[in-house]
Amino acid sequence: MHKRKKALLVLADGRAFDGWSIGAEGEAFGEVVFNTSLAGYQEIISDPSYAGQIVTMTYPLIGNYGINPEDEEARRVFLDGFVVREACRAPSNWREKTTLDGYLRDNGIVGIEGVDTRALTKHIREEGAQIGVISTTDKNKKSLAEKAAAYPTLHGRDLVAGVTCAKPYTWQQGTWDLQTGYRKKSGRAGYRVVAYDYGIKHNILRNLVQAGCKVEVVPADTPAEQVLAKKPDGVFLSNGPGDPAAVTYAIAETKKLLGKVPIFGICLGHQLLCLALGGTTYKLKYGHHGGNQPVMDLTTRKVEITAQNHGFAVDVDSMGGDVQLTHINLNDQTVEGMAHKKLPVFSVQYHPEASPGPHDASYLFERFVQLMRDNK
Repeated sequence: MHKRKKALLVLADGRAFDGWSIGAEGEAFGEVVFNTSLAGYQEIISDPSYAGQIVTMTYPLIGNYGINPEDEEARRVFLDGFVVREACRAPSNWREKTTLDGYLRDNGIVGIEGVDTRALTKHIREEGAQIGVISTTDKNKKSLAEKAAAYPTLHGRDLVAGVTCAKPYTWQQGTWDLQTGYRKKSGRAGYRVVAYDYGIKHNILRNLVQAGCKVEVVPADTPAEQVLAKKPDGVFLSNGPGDPAAVTYAIAETKKLLGKVPIFGICLGHQLLCLALGGTTYKLKYGHHGGNQPVMDLTTRKVEITAQNHGFAVDVDSMGGDVQLTHINLNDQTVEGMAHKKLPVFSVQYHPEASPGPHDASYLFERFVQLMRDNK
């Protein structure tokens, strides 16, 4: 590990936290949020939905099983900064290839350790998520607070354009098997699925393949006409970062797909689908970020432990009579899923591919396949 260097985390409201640099040096700005997961830090860091944000891990020791290339969730890291209480310097795992510090440094991510993450989390819960800056160069707390206050918030920002793929591609990798690694393309007769990439996670694609889908991924701004010309059995709307209302082109194209093909949305895809159906979204005070969010499936009355990562939510009262609320968050009663009563359309706010339960929500991929089967 490189020589320790002092670093500062300063929020827009002036609250400051001293620590030590990990990863790259310099300055990083973003909305500071906290994630309550005990594990999965590599998947969190590499989740494109965290673009525009600085992630604080509430669990005190991060990096203890290292980093390995198989667990990457995207082609590169998009989050803006990383905050931990303690970064493990001597990870131990048979799959480990590098340390947390080395991984952040290799990806140009500015991080900070030694922060009182309990105090920081409590502050965010009380005051709300806000822009912050991690700096290893400027040690003036007032200066950093002023720079953070002047930095744009997530409201009205289209962050999807910065994380989506540049051109279409096919995905053939299935889910992980302990004996053989990632499975190859499923041998079953597959349903053709076109997946919009708003910041899609690799494990979502793996689960679609494992459910029996032949998947083609397309950029976020792909016209609906081009998607329908591929004659898909279904369309998937992926997760992604930022304010859903700002991704106007995705909402417009989703509207054109309604009633033409079965649609399944996750996270940002859920929000965009609801907006296309006439709903509205709003900013949560500090969002839902972590692997322990309880959600009830109102169609079965079963409770799932879910992984989540979102700062916006859908207004249930804005959806209209043709939309059925299917899932709710048991902590704050926010919308976690919906289905259209007439069209072959459904979506969830959480991440079924992240396996926090560990498999409480994996049925949703089969539900999508069943929807395509019924539609045929």
